[in-house]
Amino acid sequence: MDLPAIAALLRERARLRNRDSWSRDEILAHQARRLGELRAYAMAHSPFYRELHRGLDEAPLSALPVVTKATLMERFDDLVTDRDVRLAEVERYVPTASATDRFRDRYRVAATGGTTGRRGVFLADPREWTQILASYARAYAWAGVAAGLTSRIRMAVVSSRDPSHQSSIVGATVQSRFIPTLRLDASQPIDEVVATLNEFRPDSLVGYASILRILAEEQAAGRLRVSPRAVMSASEVLTDGTRERIRSAFGVAATNVYAATETAGIASECRLGHLHRYEDLVIAEIVDEDNQPVRDGEYGARTLVTVLFSRTQPLIRYELSDHVMALDGACADGLPFALLGGVEGRQEDVLTLAGIVVHPHVFHAPLERVAVAGWQVIEEGGRLRVLLARPSAGIDAAAVAGDLVRALESVGVHGVVVEVDLVDEIPRTAMGKAPLVRRIPNDSPQATRS
Repeated sequence: MDLPAIAALLRERARLRNRDSWSRDEILAHQARRLGELRAYAMAHSPFYRELHRGLDEAPLSALPVVTKATLMERFDDLVTDRDVRLAEVERYVPTASATDRFRDRYRVAATGGTTGRRGVFLADPREWTQILASYARAYAWAGVAAGLTSRIRMAVVSSRDPSHQSSIVGATVQSRFIPTLRLDASQPIDEVVATLNEFRPDSLVGYASILRILAEEQAAGRLRVSPRAVMSASEVLTDGTRERIRSAFGVAATNVYAATETAGIASECRLGHLHRYEDLVIAEIVDEDNQPVRDGEYGARTLVTVLFSRTQPLIRYELSDHVMALDGACADGLPFALLGGVEGRQEDVLTLAGIVVHPHVFHAPLERVAVAGWQVIEEGGRLRVLLARPSAGIDAAAVAGDLVRALESVGVHGVVVEVDLVDEIPRTAMGKAPLVRRIPNDSPQATRS
């Protein structure tokens, strides 16, 4: 980062810190003001929103139409507010760009991995990118870890090195003498990752929950020898079992960061371990299948996000397939931001077995207590394959299968075949993720078992 960019980021971080001491009413007033500004800007500069929101100027946010990724990509040229930007040009740019490049020397371009369907691309101008970086810096501040001009921090990011992945772009952007940054790919051989981390000695370890769990096992075995002040988990479900492994191995609690390529930070944990929403940056509506709000304490079917700082590519009631739960009440840390009770995963993680909807938490309890470096449940034509990575000696695959059958029966699912395979590694996506739950269609080339 150059000095003007660093100065802009420090100013934005200071603004965010100042809001930590606001009252609840001040947060909501700020949110309403920013929402009004966003809607006015979108109507004035985006042909797509002029059409979509016609006649809805006075309507509340909850009455506006939902925008899906498919719609966003189909109407990309009309949705963006820079009228010279065209999707075809952006898509030609992405495959050849490095993590430090900028489209038209102005826009950072991040792409989603396409695990929920069509790949999406998202642009951020310099001001928006500063907001994105500041939102991630907030996660450190709330976790009680100082980072800045007077607090040098060595950061290692183990996720994806794909130059279109947001974590890769963030890591490349913040690299400086104040924040020396190491970027590793979660799909690299684990011995290479361990050796590089031992040499780098990070103060902060950032990664997918699945790779952090493996690194905790490596630390416990004595092969990894690092002493991070912070361990930040993002982009995958952080289970209680993985939390405990991280705390035991590194001596610090993992901080859960709920973020998305489209939004950057949506919520993160405070020092007391409560997940606070970034309500001054993103409005996250937790809704059911009919896009109606769900009660606090219940998981929604999806989350509709409105990114209050988005201007180049306004996102108003944009659909994420995340299952999220809101909580009522306040936290003793004094932050004025509302709470989330948990992030369970995506709609794609929910299976229907024998006609019954099975949420991922059904698998967590029986599998988290198994001594393995990772696990994955794969649904293939109504039967389940369960992968257990690098199991400890004495793991009884048949017993694990039996535990899973009983867990399924407890929610009304009977007669499903469960097979358990012991493997060296959990397969990862092109972006380096290892989802806990996968579904393989019957007509997929991978569906080879009868």
